[in-house]
Amino acid sequence: MFSVSPRCVDTKPQDMSAAKGGLVIFTANSNPSSRELGRRIAERLGVELGKVQVYQEANRETRVQIEESVRGKDIFIIQTVSKDVNTTIMELLIMVYACRTSCARNIIGVIPYFPYSKQCKMRKRGSIVSKLLASMMCKAGLTHLITMDLHQKEIQGFFNIPVDNLRASPFLLQYIQEEIPDYRNAVIVAKSPASAKRAQSFAERLRLGIAVIHGEAQDAESDLVDGRHSPPTVKNIGAIHPSLEIPLLIPKEKPPITVVGDVGGRIAIIVDDIIDDVDSFLAAAETLKERGAYKIFVMATHGILSSDAPQLIEESAIDEVVVTNTIPHEIQKLQCPKIKTVDISMILSEAIHRIHNGESMSYLFRNIGMDD
Repeated sequence: MFSVSPRCVDTKPQDMSAAKGGLVIFTANSNPSSRELGRRIAERLGVELGKVQVYQEANRETRVQIEESVRGKDIFIIQTVSKDVNTTIMELLIMVYACRTSCARNIIGVIPYFPYSKQCKMRKRGSIVSKLLASMMCKAGLTHLITMDLHQKEIQGFFNIPVDNLRASPFLLQYIQEEIPDYRNAVIVAKSPASAKRAQSFAERLRLGIAVIHGEAQDAESDLVDGRHSPPTVKNIGAIHPSLEIPLLIPKEKPPITVVGDVGGRIAIIVDDIIDDVDSFLAAAETLKERGAYKIFVMATHGILSSDAPQLIEESAIDEVVVTNTIPHEIQKLQCPKIKTVDISMILSEAIHRIHNGESMSYLFRNIGMDD
């Protein structure tokens, strides 16, 4: 008795040249607005999108039907995150598994924004969902992952397959230089000490100053919820040994909001990787206005912009929000003209081209340091 893995066994001799040249690009998302990025990438590569049907049954089950041969080919599945993130994940997993059982040679996921990336740390009695999602993708049959600006670079270690974490900063830097005429009078701002490294990277490349806002309201990334308080503290219980007393950690106390750096009479450019809940950005913009900044930009790779974020941005002191098209946000742009988009399909198509042809990826990581 023996079992055969889902990867098919073909007893016929294969045409190796045809297998090497086989490239198919699928877009997994059934949402039409999310297929735009896939069309741009396919156009840059000079190929047509693969034929596949992705839809929801009446009972909300996801069904995927591949309508062309993928045997012995390199399959690139482009999946952007829609509003229904869990359906997005199931579409991807089912399509990956369908390609695996249809004897695809390699299955590469192109996921510009990796979902659940903020849940990459243990918090109290929670779980590290990013690790779970990585394991599910690998189990489904993914052989390579292309993503962009992971919330924490350590997420790459959750996978047992190659991961290319591309950077959007060259496109955002180019936007600053070309679309902000007096950017030389700007200062790069980190809205919290946690994003200071990213701000420093932008400032050094643009030869600009840097400012850091300290003392804003506690957010979900603080060490108060990273698991160090689990199990919960139990009062009035002595140490294991009467002579042993474990020192207590002094609780943190947030100082008043301060801006470290001069922003008076300058353009303030706030940089971050994700803009979703905009409350912290709005508070930072108000603080910068009070300190004398006359124009405020927000730069981020992933523009999730959930809930009423567009309306809040439109009514705020922020002059412009610049995000990439890793996530579709056409509806948000209609609600708020301040939101601008930078296209990153060029670097994704170049990554696909190089992986398919077995070329080095180092060209895409030029001048990128460990802290970028």
